[in-house]
Amino acid sequence: MSDAIISIRDLHKVYAMGDARVNALAGVSLEINRGEFASIMGPSGSGKSTLMNVLGCLDQPSSGSYRLDGIETSRLTDDQLAWIRSRKIGFVFQGFNLLARTSALEQVELPLIYTGAGNRRRRAMEALAAVGLADRVHHKPTELSGGQQQRVAIARALVNDPVLILADEPTGALDTKTSGEIMGLFKQLNAERGITVLLVTHEPDVAAHTRRVIHLRDGLVTSDERRDDRSRQPADEARRNGKVAAEAAEPVGDGQSLAHFQLPRFGFRLPLQIPEAQQ
Repeated sequence: MSDAIISIRDLHKVYAMGDARVNALAGVSLEINRGEFASIMGPSGSGKSTLMNVLGCLDQPSSGSYRLDGIETSRLTDDQLAWIRSRKIGFVFQGFNLLARTSALEQVELPLIYTGAGNRRRRAMEALAAVGLADRVHHKPTELSGGQQQRVAIARALVNDPVLILADEPTGALDTKTSGEIMGLFKQLNAERGITVLLVTHEPDVAAHTRRVIHLRDGLVTSDERRDDRSRQPADEARRNGKVAAEAAEPVGDGQSLAHFQLPRFGFRLPLQIPEAQQ
């Protein structure tokens, strides 16, 4: 069996804007293997957000192939795409959407309710423990710091045991310290649980936490850099270059943060079968 969680070939996405056609993706080919921790970077208009939407099965390509965990997604129906999103992918975004009067435990249980899963309470407790919130399960958002609310959202993304975590600018509204803590959490989940993590960021210091950095420009991959932790610059050298160095994984603490889980995206009807020819 292939090690590729993501396999895309000659992916195109064209938007019509009046009489004009915009090629947001112009033939992207890429593979992300199981257990990778990778980031996608690019300037505004490079196509990175469009690519993330396609990878998250939130949008369909105009042409090309996208296989997620061995399933060709380009020919699936809306209900089948919803099935994929709810079981294969965990989403973390720059903003979070926690229900004001709902405890952390109940927030994390919500995706399990959508999928009809059993053992919801136990699985939600385990997900919260994995992000360091075992002692905050009954707290409501107003009783949690921003960093703790972020971790609730990450736990909610993890609770269905997805094969892939997609994080879109997960530290975009965070201060430097909290950004390092959240990236340390992603790094820990990747290393200890083998979860494949792919994030989009415009910040070099955030991308520096990952072991692979993919650059997009004008809807194409322009570079694909693989690295290991030992190759990163010392903090003082990075700061001299005007950048903040990648911080080593640290115990997750409090701080201001944002994450998002798009509940309306997970609507589907059960039972739902993926056609055998597409598996």
